[in-house]
Amino acid sequence: MSKSDAFSLLIALLGYDKRIIFTEHIYQSSDPHIMLRHIFRIKISATLLHSTALRRTYHSEKGVFGYRPRPKRQFKVSEEVMQSRNAQSNVYRWVEAYRKHGHKFANVNPISIKGPQSPLDELNPAFYGLEAKENVKPQGLLNAPELETTTTTVDVLELLLKQIYCGNAVSAEFAYIENLEEREWLSKHFEQLKTQSVSNDARKQIAELLIKSQAWDNFMAIKFPTVKRYGGEGAETLLAFFWQLLRDSVQVDLSHIVVAMSHRGRTALQTIMLNMRPAKIFRKLKGESEFPKDCQAMSDVISHFHTSEDLEIDGKTIHFNMVRNPSHLESGNPVSMGKTRSKQQTLKDGAFNDDNLSMEFSSKVLNVILHGDAAFAGQGVNQECLNMAYVPHYDVGGSLHVLINNQVGFTTPGERGRSTDYASDLAKTIQAPVFHVNGDDPEMLIQVTKLAFDYQREFRKDVFIDLNCFRRWGHNELDDPTFTNPLVYKIIHTRKSIPDLYTEKLANESILTTDEALKIRTDYLEYLNAELIAASEYDPEASYFQKQWQHITTASSDYVTYWDTGLDYALLNYIGQQSVSYPDNFKIHPHLRKIHVEARRNKLNAGEKIDWSTAEALAIGSLMYQGNNVRLSGEDVGRGTFSHRHAMLIDQDDNEMYIPLNDLKGGLGGKLEIANSILSEEAVLGFEYGMAIDNPDNLIIWEAQFGDFANGAQIIIDNFIISGETKWMDSNALVMLLPHGYDGAASEHSSCRIERFLQLCDSKETDSDGDHVNINIVNPTTPAQYYHVLRRQVLRNFRKPLIVVAPKILLRLPAATSTHVDFQPGTKFQNILPDVTVQPNDVQRVILCSGKHYYALADERKAQQINNSAIIRLESLCPFPLLELQEQLATYRNAKTFVWSQEEQRNMGAWNFVKPRFENLIGKPLLYCGRVEAPTSATGVGKIHKQEAEEVVRRPFQL
Repeated sequence: MSKSDAFSLLIALLGYDKRIIFTEHIYQSSDPHIMLRHIFRIKISATLLHSTALRRTYHSEKGVFGYRPRPKRQFKVSEEVMQSRNAQSNVYRWVEAYRKHGHKFANVNPISIKGPQSPLDELNPAFYGLEAKENVKPQGLLNAPELETTTTTVDVLELLLKQIYCGNAVSAEFAYIENLEEREWLSKHFEQLKTQSVSNDARKQIAELLIKSQAWDNFMAIKFPTVKRYGGEGAETLLAFFWQLLRDSVQVDLSHIVVAMSHRGRTALQTIMLNMRPAKIFRKLKGESEFPKDCQAMSDVISHFHTSEDLEIDGKTIHFNMVRNPSHLESGNPVSMGKTRSKQQTLKDGAFNDDNLSMEFSSKVLNVILHGDAAFAGQGVNQECLNMAYVPHYDVGGSLHVLINNQVGFTTPGERGRSTDYASDLAKTIQAPVFHVNGDDPEMLIQVTKLAFDYQREFRKDVFIDLNCFRRWGHNELDDPTFTNPLVYKIIHTRKSIPDLYTEKLANESILTTDEALKIRTDYLEYLNAELIAASEYDPEASYFQKQWQHITTASSDYVTYWDTGLDYALLNYIGQQSVSYPDNFKIHPHLRKIHVEARRNKLNAGEKIDWSTAEALAIGSLMYQGNNVRLSGEDVGRGTFSHRHAMLIDQDDNEMYIPLNDLKGGLGGKLEIANSILSEEAVLGFEYGMAIDNPDNLIIWEAQFGDFANGAQIIIDNFIISGETKWMDSNALVMLLPHGYDGAASEHSSCRIERFLQLCDSKETDSDGDHVNINIVNPTTPAQYYHVLRRQVLRNFRKPLIVVAPKILLRLPAATSTHVDFQPGTKFQNILPDVTVQPNDVQRVILCSGKHYYALADERKAQQINNSAIIRLESLCPFPLLELQEQLATYRNAKTFVWSQEEQRNMGAWNFVKPRFENLIGKPLLYCGRVEAPTSATGVGKIHKQEAEEVVRRPFQL
């Protein structure tokens, strides 16, 4: 048997499957029987892969709130096509090689300094035993309309393959996608791409956008020559992408587009296409705020401005929302994804729609993310976001991505900023197709945009456009890029701009005359000059507390308010009982039935010993009963890191998930979404922040597995959560639960780094705080306190992020429980908890503390039978509870000694926060008692931990 006979027999027996990868060493094996054994083994492995890898499972095949299994798609290559491929198997292998490797020879780089690519054997027809004049029938092999009914020769087919896959305008990568239907769809539509055309009217509109973009950057360079404006010069074609995107979006009745975009070309897009008045930017550049005069925001730079605008496109309205972006590149991406999902929930998109069970996500709201080339390859948040793309409860129905590929990161050439061939290669981790487009060809970008959009609509999956362009100036306009990249910039500085090239092309084709192009530029410059004059009189409009936020206001800066968050216990008992209910045919874990279900029911019925997880269920369930949706996100949150929550139950027979609180009856219909996240902090927390800034009536909770794991999300904490309202007037009520406590678990499971959050707050050292502080930081010591602070997040008329120093041992500590009285109407979160066990006149020593450390101090006091020491718990750290503290201390007239006691190291915890406020505002010296200074938060030596734990509870009573 010859090699060709063996191959033909294989194809005839098995049918062609792309997962058979015919490597050179297999095909060129001297023994055809060895070749067959290799291929059969690969075929069997590929079949297994096809049957397992593409079938993703989850804890619910029936669906739960926020998740519904994607419908199974049926697809089969037609018999006619299969016959053609089997009959011409070598030709088909050659065509497939172009689909896999053709992009390597495409000339899509407008400023390339590299030489030609070395020839590749796989693209040589002779590699497959084909001769140049050999006749072939392309039907079923290649989607070329001009060859559908004809017979051609190998050399003609080779020319066509090169035109499609190795051209000067576009190339594609999708051969790595496992799903056969997607590969067939992509090959069909990409191979027909160049048969499409752009109308002359569309070409004129695109030319106008490019001309205005260039005029904008020129105007800014002349009028504000010392400003870092991060213009779009070299990437003006990007406006053609948005032009096509908006038109495609309204055609399928999308109502919202949510966009993440970094600084490059941002202001040009906003002023030219998104209705932002240039006067707003000019006013800012003259040193004024972008907010109204009565707004206290610290503001931000022009390249971080956001857009929330209704656009009229082809007679239809679509809302365009561009999220804020800090200069920490790519960190706005998960924010845009979260905001997208929040809007999908509000608009009942995808799995949030119970009336249309076939509706998929992004039917109403589309997420679009623009990346920088170096940042996309370099920033780990991108890997996290892509890994999150199809995870239940984080799925937004596929995002449309564009890489603005400047081919340089600050001064670093692209090939030195990554280990992969393309800046876009990270997309392959989720098998997303990539289209590489030459930025000099705006018409091809229009066509590719439509292709990418159509793919996203068809499969609701991520897709990438790699826009190969350049940066005419340095990282900013004041930088000289020739210091480090002289050869590239020799090309850039001697070539014409993209708008000039395109207008010349249209002029040569008599579509847009030179005079018409000049008039567009002249008219636009006149408009910009008028806006520059108007900037001094321009009064910025308020862009906050509108639409769904109109019932929310700015918090008071003068005082701290109290909110009645108690409820009738009969209602709470019903909610609590429902939180551990399940259907009769549900097989619950026997251990959970005893220690969780039955135990909770008994505690609720008695109205005593209500523990932490029960109080949380009461808070969440009561908010749901009042019509608020709640989302609990993080690693293992459904069960809880410490196996305490069990907000979701898993049937022990069929693995189905059940969320008891979602079957509450009689309320206003709020729902609970349990979002067990990927093992990530930055992207997940950014996602939750995006949800929190979109809808003030939903309670969004993110729980760290351990408190100090939040340091993996420090970029989101610093640049969004902590400062978002101060910079951008973006309020949010995001809750961060950070488990904390020195329990002998060593350095990485003990501290949530309270000191870092206290350093980030704007609490005053020399004056009283009001509600206006940027964040609330609490360290509650009872379940009822936790219940009240959660409910308060939604019931207040303003929104603030809440940092909860969450417990570990208190989850099951018998002393740390509450009774039904603590939840009744009229009760509220108390900023301090006074000591009710001592006689005020007997108190000579006052010990202040926060969190679970209180219980160790109380036990020590009881063991030593000490009667002259009061222990006050600071439940709220920010805002600092000055008024309550003053009132409580006034009852201890004989107190001479005041001590701050903590279990943390002296350079950690709340000591350095409490001391100046206590001494400045209370007017008394405060002594320290706790662990000594250390570079790590806790010891890993058990004996030392025990000694320290004994010392920090003994010494406060000795001072």
